[in-house]
Amino acid sequence: MVLRKFGRRSAPRRAMLRNLVTSLFISGKVITTEAKAKQARSIAEKMITLGKRGDLHARRQALAYLLDEDAVTRLFEEISPRYSERQGGYTRILKTGPRRGDAAPMAILELV
Repeated sequence: MVLRKFGRRSAPRRAMLRNLVTSLFISGKVITTEAKAKQARSIAEKMITLGKRGDLHARRQALAYLLDEDAVTRLFEEISPRYSERQGGYTRILKTGPRRGDAAPMAILELV
């Protein structure tokens, strides 16, 4: 696993990734930088795998990471059953081009 630091200390970095993954599960897609999308992708795939397990312990593990109970409910009731036959690759990263202000490479992280 590649650890990207994003110029932040560990707690703000973890909070940023938790926000990204929670937003991804609520809205279905998120527009962010390529590096953040690549880092959030691995976390989102692990959360979907927890959702596929579906037991109480998995739900509590997801609740410990995700910031919104509605996101956890959606993960376990809508998103995970959709991928029950799929062995991985639940997310897709589409590159969109540079950001206008600082030319950072942007991407869309979405559920397949």
